[in-house]
Amino acid sequence: MDKKNIIEMATYFMENTEFNFIPEEIALSETVVGMKIFETPIFAFGAADDKYFELLKEPSAIGQHFLTPKEWLHQAKTVISFFLPFTDAVKRGNRRDMSWPSEEWLHGRIEGQAFVIKLCQYLSSELINAGYRSLVPSLDERFWAKTKLDKATQNSDNDSGTSVSFTSNWSERHVAYVCGLGTFGLSKGLITEKGIAGRLGSIITELDLPPDKRVYESIYEYCTMCGACGKNCPVNAISLDKGKDHKICSEFLNITAEKYKPRYGCGKCQIGVPCVSSIPYS
Repeated sequence: MDKKNIIEMATYFMENTEFNFIPEEIALSETVVGMKIFETPIFAFGAADDKYFELLKEPSAIGQHFLTPKEWLHQAKTVISFFLPFTDAVKRGNRRDMSWPSEEWLHGRIEGQAFVIKLCQYLSSELINAGYRSLVPSLDERFWAKTKLDKATQNSDNDSGTSVSFTSNWSERHVAYVCGLGTFGLSKGLITEKGIAGRLGSIITELDLPPDKRVYESIYEYCTMCGACGKNCPVNAISLDKGKDHKICSEFLNITAEKYKPRYGCGKCQIGVPCVSSIPYS
């Protein structure tokens, strides 16, 4: 099994599953019935022993609680990271009203994440069936994520834009950066060759594949710092001088969770911006 096989399997899964479309029984309105959520994913393959994974344990990145690939899977050889770009329907829909998430975006955030899980499970299962131990960190029983602000740490954001109170022991964005998939933007999303609007997933495996080369050097290399994402934010959680305030963003997401139960979301920082569907160039 090689990189081409894995990418072909992912493409086949997307083209032959109903999970990438919104069925009538759960659609928020007739407008989104049958809506396709994601376009074809892009992949990056990293070495499990890449020194950059160790660097994520630094306080200026994530912290000691981050588990490296070999801490998840002792004989790990490769980290597979992928980005699923949202379709134009999802991105267009979220531009209609810049105050609240659209039906399209709510489905993209919730049903879209459910699809990411399905794809991770499918690829991991195929790798295991081929004889390579594999796991999905975000689905492992050891995975945890902290999404609430502690009073004692409310002012202790680090350089990567991850507050010590908004963190986890496996970060899809940071892992994607290490694997070569893209760099961070002012909004702290990851800018890939297919843009920032979409979802990320990853798998750790004992299959030994040649790592992709990181074609960038700095963590914000693909971001022009134009500030468009900050202008779009309905609660002013992003600014050029202060970056992203995770507390303000989280509080607004909590409001959307109450308003749109059982879904939530926002995504205004990912649409109507130069990096929405590609890498911007100044």
